Amino acid sequence: MFQLPVYLDNNATTACDPRVVEAMLPYFTKHFGNAASKSHIFGWEAEEAVELAREQIAGLIGAEPKEIVFTSGATESDNLALKGVFESYASKGNHIITVCTEHKAVMDPCHHLEKKGALITYLPVARDGLISLEELESAITSKTILIAVMYANNEIGVIQPVKQISEIARKHGVLFFCDATQAVGKIPVDVNNDGIDLMALSAHKMYGPKGIGALYVRRKNPRVKIVAQIDGGGHERGMRSGTLNVPAIVGFGKACELCIQEMINDNRKIAALRNKLEKEITKKGEIFVNGSREHRLPNITNLSFAHVEGNQLLISLTKNIAVSSGSACTSALTEPSYVLKALGASDELAYSSIRFGIGRFNTEEEINYVIDQVHKTLNELRNKTMEPK
Repeated sequence: MFQLPVYLDNNATTACDPRVVEAMLPYFTKHFGNAASKSHIFGWEAEEAVELAREQIAGLIGAEPKEIVFTSGATESDNLALKGVFESYASKGNHIITVCTEHKAVMDPCHHLEKKGALITYLPVARDGLISLEELESAITSKTILIAVMYANNEIGVIQPVKQISEIARKHGVLFFCDATQAVGKIPVDVNNDGIDLMALSAHKMYGPKGIGALYVRRKNPRVKIVAQIDGGGHERGMRSGTLNVPAIVGFGKACELCIQEMINDNRKIAALRNKLEKEITKKGEIFVNGSREHRLPNITNLSFAHVEGNQLLISLTKNIAVSSGSACTSALTEPSYVLKALGASDELAYSSIRFGIGRFNTEEEINYVIDQVHKTLNELRNKTMEPK
């Protein structure tokens, strides 16, 4: 018998895998050295653990270990990439192209850079959440220094045509930055096959600990240069100063190792659970899947429920089911999801949308329970709205 509440918000964060926790524990107590301490065994042990994790992370994404720069998470990685490139390539240009459905960790730094003189183009998306490659290419100018397009959307799971985007970027001599926070660990991502020059990723989206992330920075063909945004010691080859969080880094590496080993089987199971959930819930009628069904992550479905007050739906469901109405970073806002609005959803449907994110530890029994609870809640709320006043 499963325990309540059921957790289906795995796009916000995942549970730390017990095997990850086990790998981390010795580095809190027995091997607690500072990886920058070069004169004794405690420091050497910590540095060795960090470099192993760097190899594990690089192995998951097809990179070289030296191309991995540790940060506090994907938000810092996004800021470092956008601001670091803007400062480093200022002599070439000041134009950045991104997408109107990017995560706030990309959108907000772009707004900040606009105040610093950057010109930002925010590409629209079609109803399926995908950009137009023709619009992307036509937006490039002689001053364009960076294209920033996320791999997979955090609210609807739509996967952008990353390889084609990188081909356009290379054709015009423009760097390509990809926030792959939701994609890495869930689907195969290879920075060389995909042609990515900079890429953000985070441990807690793939069953690792919170508070640790990385920025991939390409070292050749082309060699990417970024200006550090945190100074104070020159750690991480001068790109990000600060004492390394060794236990979290060890956990990050272990999480990546497990993803390499288990991603295919995880995806097969998770996609089957997602498809069952989506199929059974949408039988109720006037329930809409947001974004492309063909080009999306295997673990997510974002549904809009017609003729239901969104807040009541969410409150009713979250008594025993952990789901969300969108990004965890914007959950405190009362405005409808800007991602769903960009897809053309009405305010009513955007307000009544629920994101279901399935993960490694979910079971079919849990999914059956969620289906029953959604049907029950919908019946109650829709009958209520039909009652004469």
